[in-house]
Amino acid sequence: MAQPKPSSSSPSSSPPQRKRLRASARVSDALATRFSCRAFLPKAVDKALVQQLLQHASRAPSGGNLQPWHVWALSGEPLKKLVTDVGVAMRDKPGGLGSEYHIYPPNLTDPYEARRRDIGARLYELLGIAREDKMAKLGQLAKNFEFFGAQTALFFAIDKQMQEGQWSDLGMFLQSIMLLAREYGLHTCPQEAWAVWAPLIKKFLNIPDHMTFFCGMALGHADPHAVVNQLESPRAALEDYATFVGF
Repeated sequence: MAQPKPSSSSPSSSPPQRKRLRASARVSDALATRFSCRAFLPKAVDKALVQQLLQHASRAPSGGNLQPWHVWALSGEPLKKLVTDVGVAMRDKPGGLGSEYHIYPPNLTDPYEARRRDIGARLYELLGIAREDKMAKLGQLAKNFEFFGAQTALFFAIDKQMQEGQWSDLGMFLQSIMLLAREYGLHTCPQEAWAVWAPLIKKFLNIPDHMTFFCGMALGHADPHAVVNQLESPRAALEDYATFVGF
């Protein structure tokens, strides 16, 4: 089977937003241009490409080679059905049915809580949503459960016997998928928001009870004209998180 070819667009001739959306041949470019895409074009991703991404991502490291990740890929009518089911469920349970783990630590302290509030404020300011406009904020949040228009969705789970080390392995698997997606000009949005629908998702996908449902991920073609995709998430200075010894 012939593999899809990464884009050959010239990096020097593209404006910043176009540069961010083009395919990435280098890992550093993939990291620099990866962002949580919140608006996708209604364009499908070929099954063969999704299979390649997941197969290549399985080279992610894992302690003892446990490879503790489990993934379900949805598209087409099954994906539409799931989005519809969640939309109906939200009428009675707008906050979801409950996650199987703490998405954020209880009583989160600064600087972490400050960073969380800052990125939310940046998002709403970019979209012109006032701080007190709760309905508009809920409307934006609800787009999570439509995968922001992406035509492919991935769901991830991990066996309940696994512990912190294996959750780290699962995270590296997700990161590998997101960087590989950039190689082929695709974008992603990792979505822990889906964790609040764990009971519904597990029933819909027949995820066994001995697994913890972790998150969803939107996969597809970014809408280059969507304002929301211009959101920039700041990063802490190197000295704020790195310590060098013996150099």
